[in-house]
Amino acid sequence: MWIHVLGSAAGGGFPQWNCGCPNCRAARQGALKATPRTQDSLAVSEDGGAWFLLNASPEIRQQIESFSPLHPRGPRDSPVRAILLTNGDLDHCLGLFSLRESHPLVIYATERVRRGLVESNAIFRTLQRFPEQVTWRVLTLGREEELNGLDGSPSGLSVVALPTPGKLPIHLEGLLAPDPEDNVGLWIRERSTGYLAVYLPGVASLDTPILQAVEGADCLFFDGTFWSSDELIRLGLSTRRAEDMAHLPIGSPVGSLAGLRALTVQRKIYTHINNTNPILLKDSPERRAVEAARWEVAEDGMEVRL
Repeated sequence: MWIHVLGSAAGGGFPQWNCGCPNCRAARQGALKATPRTQDSLAVSEDGGAWFLLNASPEIRQQIESFSPLHPRGPRDSPVRAILLTNGDLDHCLGLFSLRESHPLVIYATERVRRGLVESNAIFRTLQRFPEQVTWRVLTLGREEELNGLDGSPSGLSVVALPTPGKLPIHLEGLLAPDPEDNVGLWIRERSTGYLAVYLPGVASLDTPILQAVEGADCLFFDGTFWSSDELIRLGLSTRRAEDMAHLPIGSPVGSLAGLRALTVQRKIYTHINNTNPILLKDSPERRAVEAARWEVAEDGMEVRL
């Protein structure tokens, strides 16, 4: 299995367009200790020919152009066979609307996420310009699905979507009641070898089912949005805590660094990293603490081969 990190930042990217926090200033100044990042997305393939994107970030065009295996091989072509969505957050699905140029798309999502994008959404008409421009494949919680493109050819990969503690997208808050299908993690398996990669970019809390399902994976990409619960509050950027935004902070006493310490996983990688998170700085104490615990910090362009 070949995994390529297209983007590794949380919503807004790094540096964020309207943020002058110490991290963003360092990134704009070109400091080596702070590497700019686009918004979170992965590309996964079994053979390097057929690719599947995990979430479609607003920078999807830039991300595709930065990775030559995703470039077209003919006048109208794309190696991207399908896109899988973990939820309906804008930073995970806005890229879909950049892929509207007369090309059929296959999108895997839960029925709740599909409805949230399609129903009463005039913008989605940009992806209804011709019959079958979008083919939806429903991710049923807990059921393994073979991944394939529009032609149905096997990819060598399968996926299981499992509910993950989270919340509704901001644009649907107050309109719908929360549902387990609102936020999922993706368990991607290479069928020939059994290698397993788990993608959990948004996690509000650790519960026993998640811990059990992640145990023994070959690679885990996990929510690294915030280091501390009051990160934004201390910087004067918000009145909301990490948990209010459905993100489990890394460094709190009940955070992911402590909660996943005993986890048996070959590679553990933090992704979806907010622009304020000190682990973005390569020489910070927080970065050293993460690396001492044998975690890696995702960067755009990082590759994992299983």
